[in-house]
Amino acid sequence: MNKSHFRKNSPEIIAFGEAMAMLVADETGALECVDHFHRRVAGADTNVAIGLARLGFHVGWLSRVGDDSFGRYLRKTLGDEGLDCQFLHTDPLHSTGLVFKARANHSEDPAVEYYRRNSAASQLCIEDAKGIDFSQLRHLHATGIPPALSSATCELSEYMMAKARNAGASISFDPNLRPSLWKNENVMRETLNTLAVKADWVLPGLSEGRLLTGHERPEAIADFYLDRGARAVIIKLGPQGSYYRGVLNGQLESYTVEGIPVTRVLDTVGAGDGFAVGLISALLEGFTPSEALHRANLIGARAVQVIGDMEGLPNSDQLKDLTQHLI
Repeated sequence: MNKSHFRKNSPEIIAFGEAMAMLVADETGALECVDHFHRRVAGADTNVAIGLARLGFHVGWLSRVGDDSFGRYLRKTLGDEGLDCQFLHTDPLHSTGLVFKARANHSEDPAVEYYRRNSAASQLCIEDAKGIDFSQLRHLHATGIPPALSSATCELSEYMMAKARNAGASISFDPNLRPSLWKNENVMRETLNTLAVKADWVLPGLSEGRLLTGHERPEAIADFYLDRGARAVIIKLGPQGSYYRGVLNGQLESYTVEGIPVTRVLDTVGAGDGFAVGLISALLEGFTPSEALHRANLIGARAVQVIGDMEGLPNSDQLKDLTQHLI
């Protein structure tokens, strides 16, 4: 990747949040019993950024890492993945976030332990985004994780979404609920719903939508956000696929797109991020919402068949092969 090219050109997509170094257990069992781990990159926002870069988009990554070995590892790895890291700042006073991840049995969610309190990324603030040329931005991807890290990162989320909206860029918002990071559930619900309705595309999971809106059915969850300003709501239904409800060409459309059958689930972490990659990439490429949901289901299904948070995200050639195989 030509990094000098990145310095001269503004990203068409921006994602922001916390990338963490992740140590993944090499064998199953409780983390306290594991002797050997391998190093990877973790972070929902990062996964989406990497996935979009693999599909050929010029993606800028806004974050902070510590002036430490994990921070240098993240900077190199994200750059090697094709991310534009000109907005990845080094914080000399705070360390890079770290997460340990167990090796799961079968399709269960793996246990994870985070060490991110007062991390470098939790110190992100509006000033860190001052160098971004929003006039060149096509799309902003935001999640509910940065608003949970600190008051400064919450202010940054509001700033990024306002600047993108004023510049005419599309905005996607994935709640990515992390209840343990919030003061309480009410604060989480109020903050994330306020941000979600500033987005064009809202991407909750079904359980997330129920918790955030108080409604049970996908139609009611979607209407909660549509009535408050969102253009479309896409609800992840797990193996059952995904549900779309939104206004297209002045008409309200709603439908479910069936999921992709998976015979063996190895790692569920990152499935929602893969879904977001598929949806955003397809919509930006001009596909219909139905086609976009199909791609989102496809990449989400691929993600759960590979061990690792972002290892299953395809490049353009792999996506083409996957799509042709299912036709």
